Amino acid sequence: MSRYFTEDHEWIEVDGDIGTVGITDYAQGQLGDIVFVEVPAEGKELTKGDEAAVVESVKAASDVYSPVSGTVIEGNPALEETPALVNEDPEGEGWFFKLTLTDTGELEGLMDETAYEAFVAKL
Repeated sequence: MSRYFTEDHEWIEVDGDIGTVGITDYAQGQLGDIVFVEVPAEGKELTKGDEAAVVESVKAASDVYSPVSGTVIEGNPALEETPALVNEDPEGEGWFFKLTLTDTGELEGLMDETAYEAFVAKL
């Protein structure tokens, strides 16, 4: 499996043609305590850069963008009951949605972990 990152602080972990998407630890730290998450519906078609999910914290509401194009196969049902999972484990159990990638070539425009860490260090 490979993990990629966006400049908007989303991550995607790719296994074959399935991608799992969430927000980074940096993003959840900036948002603060998360109180609500809205994930995309199964079957929703997303284009790279589309607004895919909404996350609300005590500080602000923010959109989560799809790092690649694809079809949503699952939203994380645990986030409806326990949105704080995003704070507790943003790059694990706090994932937002899974999708089937339509163009794996779109991954080439994303950062690997080393590049993302360097990007965050400059913020």
